[in-house]
Amino acid sequence: MASKAVEKRASNQVDPRDEPSAEWGWHGSFPLATRIAGWASAVILLIMLHGNHKGATEDLWLVGLSLFLVLMLVLDIRKQRTAWRK
Repeated sequence: MASKAVEKRASNQVDPRDEPSAEWGWHGSFPLATRIAGWASAVILLIMLHGNHKGATEDLWLVGLSLFLVLMLVLDIRKQRTAWRK
């Protein structure tokens, strides 16, 4: 006979003790909207380079944050492409 933990994993029901939000509704994620928002944010940061600031410090931050977002999005795309291998 299987233990309770194995039986719980086999069923499609979520135990409210593990995830309290399961009692009142859906608690998923929005992967496509997250990716679109990430790309839009990276582009907006680069557009902000054109402005009325005179120092280069702001430019470094804008470019650095934009590159960081692009790197995270590319890694997410790579992870999504290789997810079926696991």
